[in-house]
Amino acid sequence: MTADDFGMRVSVLASSSSGNATYIETPQHKVIVDAGFSGKKMAELMASIGRDLKDVDSLFITHEHSDHVAGVGVLARRYPNLNIYANKGTFTHLPKSVGKLPYDRLHIFESGKTMDMGDLDVESFAVSHDAAEPQFYQFHHDDHAFTILTDTGYVSDRLAGIIRDSDAYIMEANHDLEMLREGPYPWSLKQRILGDYGHLSNADGANALLDVIGPRTKRVYLGHRSAHNNTKPLAHLTVADMLKREGLGVDHDFQLLDTERQSAEPLFLV
Repeated sequence: MTADDFGMRVSVLASSSSGNATYIETPQHKVIVDAGFSGKKMAELMASIGRDLKDVDSLFITHEHSDHVAGVGVLARRYPNLNIYANKGTFTHLPKSVGKLPYDRLHIFESGKTMDMGDLDVESFAVSHDAAEPQFYQFHHDDHAFTILTDTGYVSDRLAGIIRDSDAYIMEANHDLEMLREGPYPWSLKQRILGDYGHLSNADGANALLDVIGPRTKRVYLGHRSAHNNTKPLAHLTVADMLKREGLGVDHDFQLLDTERQSAEPLFLV
């Protein structure tokens, strides 16, 4: 590996039900997926991994919920080199709080498409969530792939086939079923979270991983954890136990890792 081709590096800047952002870089590109924090917080998260928002060239939006777009407007207006990608449904339903976006830097990127960005291919795929047109992304550089999949009520066989055997994943482990059922949320909200357009539980996330982890997989991050209906130790233990029971080499063949609500994970080479 030369100094000019250091591969694809990723940092989960933060992930939970209150805010999400991920940073990906290749020799030619520096991109962010979602900006679910204030502009100030996004800058702090980037600085913590030794990177600067002014160098980011692309922002990919998954859907219009505030924990994914809170900082989109500020970043778009503050950084004139930033191009913004989402599908038409997401752009149309962005909350008013995002404010006016620079039209010339908005790019329609529909689900089921792959964008060639030189040394980075970005593949979009639809998910089942209560948003206008939610989609997530798989990033390809050379022969390596990194997949983000949160905010979905289930993972279909078709979707599992699209994302199977990535080198690394962020997989949703949003809630523990018992904590959610016994917790303070109104029943209507509990039904939403538990439904096909809601979120993956710890067990659901583990079952999805059983379908997609392959020989190339080296890292799995558990993301989008609820502050009220889950804990980091419980999510990790539930997923690890389910994977181990099926014979997967947790922390041997691949690392099972947690994400934080307000702090970034170190950059890693995919």
